[in-house]
Amino acid sequence: MHDKLSFTGDCHDTKGNKDVCVVGAINNYTAALEDPSSPYDRTESLMFLAHFVGDVHQPLHCGHVDDLGGNTIKLRWYRRKSNLHHVWDSDVITQAMKDFYNRDQDTMIEAIQRNITEEWSSEEKQWEACGSQTKITCAEKYAKESALLACDAYEGVEEGDTLRDEYYFRALPVVEKRIAQGGVRLAVILNQIFSGKNSRLQSM
Repeated sequence: MHDKLSFTGDCHDTKGNKDVCVVGAINNYTAALEDPSSPYDRTESLMFLAHFVGDVHQPLHCGHVDDLGGNTIKLRWYRRKSNLHHVWDSDVITQAMKDFYNRDQDTMIEAIQRNITEEWSSEEKQWEACGSQTKITCAEKYAKESALLACDAYEGVEEGDTLRDEYYFRALPVVEKRIAQGGVRLAVILNQIFSGKNSRLQSM
């Protein structure tokens, strides 16, 4: 498993164009919101930034290139046909809402928010820390975390498998914490952009 992500080596498309990856997208849309002279639409940039910050915290978005982040690994999630990427994108969350949150997304979000201030409160500062005084976003750090978690997501999974409770209860805590981390980090990024003297968000 390739868990040692290098931004300069890994962030490109099949033609070698640079910054064509989720890390590059986060950095580019952050820069667009910071720069008053940027030609990019502010609302669109904000929407894409939020989307990609969420994406980079989903481990399979930093999974194997050769299986498209688990998309080509066909399997069953309990009785339903699925693939490994979809399990981490949707199936675990849908199952959790059914099992623990009365099928209500808002109830699940409220539970995650409580955990940020309670169960994970001692970790929040570490989530916010960037390790650099010059960057607003640490997208590469987030991607490296996901690449490591993707190793665990692939472990023991084969084409045609049926994933049940054992895998579900292994994945759920990871999924919920990554949602929390993504939310906290997006808030930090936006707060720093808003506080910038030249931020384009000041006039939104």
